[in-house]
Amino acid sequence: MSDEIAENGTANGDVPEIELIIKASTIDGRRKGACLFCQEYFMDLYLLAELKTISLKVTTVDMQKPPPDFRTNFEATHPPILIDNGLAILENEKIERHIMKSVPGGHNLFVQDKEVASLIENLYSKLKLVLVRKDEQKSAALRAHLGRIDALLERRGTRFLTGDTMCCFDCELMPRLQHIRVAGKYFVDFEIPTSFRALWRYMYHMYQLDAFTQSCPADQDIINHYKLQQLSSKGLIMSPTLTRQRKEDITTTPATALKMKKHEELETPTFTTSIPIDVNDLNNSEQ
Repeated sequence: MSDEIAENGTANGDVPEIELIIKASTIDGRRKGACLFCQEYFMDLYLLAELKTISLKVTTVDMQKPPPDFRTNFEATHPPILIDNGLAILENEKIERHIMKSVPGGHNLFVQDKEVASLIENLYSKLKLVLVRKDEQKSAALRAHLGRIDALLERRGTRFLTGDTMCCFDCELMPRLQHIRVAGKYFVDFEIPTSFRALWRYMYHMYQLDAFTQSCPADQDIINHYKLQQLSSKGLIMSPTLTRQRKEDITTTPATALKMKKHEELETPTFTTSIPIDVNDLNNSEQ
C-alpha cells in the first residue's frame, strides 16, 4: 500500500498481527506524519507488541496521493485505520474500543481515572487557541493547564500519569505535549516553564521509551501540519475538515498537494527530545 515504517513483536503466527495505517508526512509522503490520533494508537499498539501479545505492522499512506489499493479499499476514509485479521476499523472511537476489548492485552492499557481524563481532555484545544489567537491571554491559559498536570504528577509522585507503568492516558498526553513544545515554540515562542519540574521529569521518562520515539513525527512534520492548517483557514488551499468523533482534535488534509520547497524535502529530520532541566537533578528529586 505504502511505505512500511515499523514492525514490532513476533511474526511466527503465535500472536495476531495488527496493522495500523497512519498518515504519512506532508513533506516527503513517506515518513510518519503529525496526526495525533495516529501516534496515540501507534503507542498503544507498540506497548502491546513489546509485551509480545501482538505483532505490529505500521504502514504510512500519503493522503495527498493515496495509492489505488487504498482508495479501492477505504475510499475517502482518512487514517488512522486499524486492520485486525482482515477486519478494518475506521473510526477513532471504534479503534480505541477495539484495542481495549479485542486486541490481546489491550484492556490493561485502559484504566479508569476521572481526574487524569479531565485534565487531558481540553489541553489540545488550548494549544489550538494559542496558535490561532497568538495572544498572551491564551498562552497563559495553556500554561495554567500544564501547571495543573504538573501539580498532579508532583502530588502523585509516579513515573507516569496513573502509576509506574504506562496506560492509554500517557499515549494520549505525550504526543500533545510534543506538539505544544514544537509548534508552540515555532509559531508563538511558547515554552513549557522550567519550573514545572514534575512535568519535565515525566517528559524525560517518556523520551526514553521506544513506544514514543518510534512513533514520534519529526519537528518539521509537526510544524508543517500547522502551516497547512493555517493556509487552509485562510482559504489558500482547499482543505476539507475531517471531523473526529472523540476529543477536541481537528485534523485537516489538503485536497491539493502543497508544493514543498526543495530544502524542506531534503532537510534532515530533527526531533526535539532534550529537556531544559538537569537530568541528574531530576533523578535526585525522585529519590
